[in-house]
Amino acid sequence: MLILDKQAELVKKFENLTDWEEKYQLIIQYGKQMAAFPEELKIDKNKIDGCQSQVWISAKLEDGKIVFAADSDAMIVKGLIAILIDVYSNQTPNDILSSPPDFLKKIGIDNHLSPTRKNGLGAMLKQIQLFAFAFKSLNKN
Repeated sequence: MLILDKQAELVKKFENLTDWEEKYQLIIQYGKQMAAFPEELKIDKNKIDGCQSQVWISAKLEDGKIVFAADSDAMIVKGLIAILIDVYSNQTPNDILSSPPDFLKKIGIDNHLSPTRKNGLGAMLKQIQLFAFAFKSLNKN
C-alpha cells in the first residue's frame, strides 16, 4: 500500500471517532499492536533525542524498502511511533522523502499534544526522514 493511501486510511479511522478520549485509545492500541522491539536494540545509537519519553528506532533496508522497528516507555508515545511506522515502514527512501506528514494535521494530533510530546513527534519524523535520506544516499553508490 502506498504511503498516501495509508495516511488517508488513518485519517478516516480518526475521523470516525467522536472525541479525543477515543482517539487517544486508538493511538494506544496502535502501540500495543506493534511488534516487540529487541532489547539489544535499546541502545543510545537508536535512541531519539528530543523526546520527553525514551524512544528507540532502528531501520534496515530490505529489497529497496526501509523496514522500521521502534519502541517507547510511554504508551501514547509508543502509539505515535507505531502510527509513523505503520505509514512509513516497507516503503522506498524516495517515497518516504516525497510524502509529507500532512495526515497528522488532518487527524489533529498536533493540536492535542503537549509541547514536549509535539517536539518528540517532530523528532521521530525527522529520524525516519534521516534514515530515508541515508539509505537513498547508500543506494546511489
